[in-house]
Amino acid sequence: MSYLWQEFNIKTFPAETLVFRDGVFCEELSDYKNAEFKNNIINIKKIDKLPFHIIYIGKISNDNDLNINILSTAENTKVILTSKIENENPAFLNIFIKNAGKNSKINGQIISINKNSLKINVKGEHLSENTGIFVKTRVMSYKNTNTELNGYAIINKNSPYCESDISFSVMADENAKIIMKPTQFINSIPENASHSASLYKPNDNQIIYLRESGLSGEEIKTVFTEAFLSLI
Repeated sequence: MSYLWQEFNIKTFPAETLVFRDGVFCEELSDYKNAEFKNNIINIKKIDKLPFHIIYIGKISNDNDLNINILSTAENTKVILTSKIENENPAFLNIFIKNAGKNSKINGQIISINKNSLKINVKGEHLSENTGIFVKTRVMSYKNTNTELNGYAIINKNSPYCESDISFSVMADENAKIIMKPTQFINSIPENASHSASLYKPNDNQIIYLRESGLSGEEIKTVFTEAFLSLI
């Protein structure tokens, strides 16, 4: 797993793992026993002591689907989703999460660099009480690109005390097109349910400070990009 840190700056830790590179499942890099994986559907049955880490990295194009199901047998389960992707061609990333494991939580971090046209759909559905779904998406969108981010949080009936947070943040060139749509459907009283969509833009004081420190225009752009993408 060391190449994940060296090449993609992915932090690894003791966990059961499912690894995807360039949208393709890497069985030789994955180590799991309490889950089933078939047709891009991950069914997490239970977790002993280790958390479950899903790693989705590399370049993508066309359609990419990832379905994560935490089954009712997987109580008190911790799942981490780490995604670092880049696209140079039109691409779609669809992440669908169903959490039916009581007291189970999934924390997702999606970082993307869009150089063409990118659409990301994140759907988190709560199917049991005391479930948590937290997905933060951060996109760097280049000149003349199109970015569309759709988030759906669904808290079903008989699923109280859930925690839900699906959020988007974009740093974009002034000639980039951005659409963000976070949506909630709440049918039980949650512990906490929030969502957000924001555009990040460096302020004049930050730019002046870096210029006075001797950085060129391109160097300043690199600093802001790296800082933005590391905020999650």
